[in-house]
Amino acid sequence: MNLSFAKYHGTGNDFILIDNRAGSVHLSEKQIADFCHRRFGIGADGLLLLNSHSDYDFQMVNYNSNGRECSMCGNGARTLVQFAADLGMKKDHYRFLAIDGEHEAFLKEDVVELKMQNVNGIRETAAGIALETGSPHLVMKSKNVLTLNVVSDGRALRNSPLFAPAGINVNFIESTPDHIIIRTYERGVEDETLSCGTGAVAAAIVGTLDETAVGSKREVKLKTQGGELKIRFHRTDQFQDVWLIGEAKRVYQGKV
Repeated sequence: MNLSFAKYHGTGNDFILIDNRAGSVHLSEKQIADFCHRRFGIGADGLLLLNSHSDYDFQMVNYNSNGRECSMCGNGARTLVQFAADLGMKKDHYRFLAIDGEHEAFLKEDVVELKMQNVNGIRETAAGIALETGSPHLVMKSKNVLTLNVVSDGRALRNSPLFAPAGINVNFIESTPDHIIIRTYERGVEDETLSCGTGAVAAAIVGTLDETAVGSKREVKLKTQGGELKIRFHRTDQFQDVWLIGEAKRVYQGKV
């Protein structure tokens, strides 16, 4: 079988994207994992299918690099919006369906503004602050985030009995006067990724939790290992009108 694909990244979070609007692509868990392998395959943090949908511009189906379908992927969704535009589905405003429900997105040149789900249920744990931003995240504050062993520390927390059986994504953040530095260990990838969209949302909320009054609106700049992201939100009794903003770029396309 010859399969056409494109490789995109969102601030270093890289994905294999496949146009499956015809519904003809059916991949096994092993095939997806093999494609995502960085030594024996194409190499990526995940694989996404662009499926057709009668009520939306498209439907996103996303898999982690272990080959299993996963929870919401913010950076992946941003790359899929850019992919749709590059396929000729050019629009200023998109509506699409993902595993956690409906999303909106605006495309402005290479920058994709993606509306995320509302966030509530923030809770303190013995390890840090946990919250759901489309995927479950743990956020821990640090004073030396760039020197941490994120793989070792993150893996231990990801597999902690506190978050069994599903596990959790782990984010380490450090605040500066004008931005938040973030590093993320992602479950399913089982490694540090250069960026994580849902993790960035979690970091922006937790990093400004004490200084964001109810009723206020914020825009938070984050520096990931792969580039800059911005998060906008409005705090009421929950965090709503949440937007993930950043570049999404095509790296190459080919056949496998």
